[in-house]
Amino acid sequence: MSSIPCPSHATPDDPRFAIRCMTPQDADVALDWAATEGWNPGLDDARSFLHADPRGFFVGTWDGAPVCCISAVAYGDAFGFVGLYIVLPEWRGKGFGMRLWNEGMRYLGARNIGLDGVLAQQPNYRKSGFVLAYRNVRYEGVASADEDPVDGVTIADAPGVPFDRLLDYDTRMFACERAAFLRAWLSQPQAHARALAALDDDAVRGLAVIRRCGAGHKIGPLFADDLATARALYRALVSVLPGETVFLDVPESNPAAVALAVEHDMKSVFETARMYTRAAPDVPLANVFGVTTFELG
Repeated sequence: MSSIPCPSHATPDDPRFAIRCMTPQDADVALDWAATEGWNPGLDDARSFLHADPRGFFVGTWDGAPVCCISAVAYGDAFGFVGLYIVLPEWRGKGFGMRLWNEGMRYLGARNIGLDGVLAQQPNYRKSGFVLAYRNVRYEGVASADEDPVDGVTIADAPGVPFDRLLDYDTRMFACERAAFLRAWLSQPQAHARALAALDDDAVRGLAVIRRCGAGHKIGPLFADDLATARALYRALVSVLPGETVFLDVPESNPAAVALAVEHDMKSVFETARMYTRAAPDVPLANVFGVTTFELG
């Protein structure tokens, strides 16, 4: 992570420090920082993220140069999600991050706000009114071309399915509608991502995306009506990537999702605390076999 020297007497009240919405170039910088932090973002995450809420990504600058960032995405009027919260090492512990955090919270206002935070930061998030709902666990494995397909499950390329059907399914699995983001997420360049849907005649029974990251590939979301459908989607996604590293972020409170990871010899490597400022949204976690992304929910 390239570091901008922090003046010894710098404070967040100094007029040289300013907060503004991210440009696409800023988003690229923020995702580079995320990669340095070990978060391993997707190669096209920056473009897709900005579609979720172009006004919900903020960067703190010193004399115009970025020194911290945060996403505070507003999904409609009732729900928001915070992520991508990074302060350059030399600028930490001086209040710059807190001022940026407050700006993100101000933007989201009275919405119910969610986040995926590292476990060590839970006490700090509690101070801001967040309450633990459950844990998400990142599993890592190796893709195999030897996995048998699952009988009775029809798999199709998601871009070929009418978007309104995919959106309806995604909305039932997420906290609210996220049409702009979903359209961008499903249309990432084919060289970097693949999106699949499980179908029963014309009805969508599952939806999944795999995308190339700095290291390996992440699956997310992996939504499915049942374990068999989730298994079929998982195997279809990884079958074309034999030997490649694959990551799947699983809600620990869904035992079938944990079982899916374990049966494919995936190992737990990281976990986050899913927290909300209010009650957890009424999401059918039994159908969430893979979180879309820790940054946006």
